[in-house]
Amino acid sequence: MDKKISIMILDDHSLVAEMWSELINSDPRFTVLGICNDTSDASIQLIKSKRPDVAILDINIPPISGIDATKIIKKESPGTKIIGVSMHNQPSFAKRMLKNGASGYVTKSSNKNEMFEAITSVMKGSIFVCKEIQENLSKQILVDDELPDISKLSEREIDVLKLIKEGMSSKEIAAKIFLSYRTVEVHRSNILKKLNLKNTASLLKFIHNSSLDI
Repeated sequence: MDKKISIMILDDHSLVAEMWSELINSDPRFTVLGICNDTSDASIQLIKSKRPDVAILDINIPPISGIDATKIIKKESPGTKIIGVSMHNQPSFAKRMLKNGASGYVTKSSNKNEMFEAITSVMKGSIFVCKEIQENLSKQILVDDELPDISKLSEREIDVLKLIKEGMSSKEIAAKIFLSYRTVEVHRSNILKKLNLKNTASLLKFIHNSSLDI
């Protein structure tokens, strides 16, 4: 019998991690070596010790984001293929993960078959990007190249941008995502600077007139 593909799961939502573990273990091709709920030194060292074939890594995980943790994991366990997982369906996040050394990217809308395909594909040396990201990337290719580059924004700035799109004020955004009003205002200012937009009116125009799926 062929050796099973060994997998580690890193996700700060225990229920999600356990669900993926059960689904993956149900397939005779795979075996889950363990679950980590953070990207602490202990978790990184566990991966270094176990050297799994694949690490399924949530990009929005503390204390080091999956995007930054990818570089660390690849340094400590070079043979481990990394598949990024995120609730964000913006191609820019997938690009950043792949640039840092990941071999695959799926969203939390992906089903188990797509996850299994991702695992087998990266083990064959291929780069795997889920259909949802591919479709959104196709949409973006049709957008004017002169539009502001949203990939410059951090994950938190993307969160704030989504809520601005929903028509929320800074005070409402602060309450929604548990930040101070001042912090939200700083995020808004940084968003304008990074997108090279003059004011909130131009930002709103960009959000609603572009085909970007924020």
